[in-house]
Amino acid sequence: MTDPRVLLFHGEEAFLAEEEGRRVLERWRSELVSDFGYEPLDPSGINAAKLRDAVRQLPFLDPFRVIALRSVPARRADSLATALKEVPETTRLLVTVSGRLAAGSALLKAVGAAEAGIVREFVRLKGRGLSDWSSNRARELGLPPSLAAVVVRASPADLGIIDSELRKLAGYQAAGFPLDREALAALLAGGHEDEIFQLTDNLLPRPNADAFRVARSLVRGGEQPTVIAWRLSRQLAMVLEVRSRRDRGESLSEVQAVMSEHPFRVQKAFEAAGSVEPARLEAGLKALLAYEWEVKSGQVDAELGLDGVLGRL
Repeated sequence: MTDPRVLLFHGEEAFLAEEEGRRVLERWRSELVSDFGYEPLDPSGINAAKLRDAVRQLPFLDPFRVIALRSVPARRADSLATALKEVPETTRLLVTVSGRLAAGSALLKAVGAAEAGIVREFVRLKGRGLSDWSSNRARELGLPPSLAAVVVRASPADLGIIDSELRKLAGYQAAGFPLDREALAALLAGGHEDEIFQLTDNLLPRPNADAFRVARSLVRGGEQPTVIAWRLSRQLAMVLEVRSRRDRGESLSEVQAVMSEHPFRVQKAFEAAGSVEPARLEAGLKALLAYEWEVKSGQVDAELGLDGVLGRL
C-alpha cells in the first residue's frame, strides 16, 4: 500500500486530531535533511491560493516538502478544497480541522480523491473509551492509572482539560510534593477551570482588576491560594518559553508544533509574550517562589499573601 501523502484529520475530538497530527509531523520531519523542507501555515490567514502555492513548491535539499496546516476552523475548511487538485509526489500535506466535517464536505472529498490521500475522523470518547484513554495518558506521564479515574470524575468530559489536569498532577509530583488526598482535592480544578483560565488570561502584561477579582473568587470557592500561585507560575514559565522561541524567530505554528500544551493555550501565550520582557517574567517566577516559601515558613498568611504576590507581578 502506498504511504499516505495527504492527510486530513477532523472530528468532534479535536484534541486527538491535533495529537495524532503532531505525531505524523514528527515522523515526516525526521526524514528531512534541512529546515527548508518544513513549512507550517497559519490557519488564520490561509486561503486556497496560499495553500496551492505552498503545496506545489518543489523541495530544495530534501526528498520531499512537509506542509502543515493545523487547527483550521470547520466553517472555513471547504474553501481550501480547490488547492488540492494537483498535489506533487514531492509534497506531504497534513490538515487538521477543529470540528467534524459533514459527509458532503468539499475538502473531505478533495482529500479522498487525491492520490495517496487519507481522511480520518476522531469521534468523541465516552464511557469506557474515555476511561481507557485517561488511564493510558496517566501511565505516560508517570502517574498511577488510578488517578485517572479521579481526574475524570472531577473534570468535564473534555480530553484537553483531562490532559491538562493530569499534566498538572505530574508536574506537582515531579516538584517533590506528595499527591495525597488533600493535594488532589486542592489541585483538581473541576468546575473552577474556566475561572483559572480567566485568571491567567488577565495576568499579563500586569495583573489587572479582573485577575485580583478572579483570584479572590477562586479562594472563596475552595481553591488553596498556594495552588493558585503554582498555576500562575506554570503560566509564566510557559510564556517565558514561548517568548524565548519567538525571539529566535519561530512562528506561532512552529511553536505549537513542538510544545505539548494545547494549541489554543500556546496561541494565547504567544500573544501575551509580545507584551512583556523576559526579565519581568523571570522576576515574577522568583516572586511566586518566594511567596511559597514565606507561606510554608509561616511568615505570611496564604490568602493575603496571594494578593501581595499578584501586586508584585
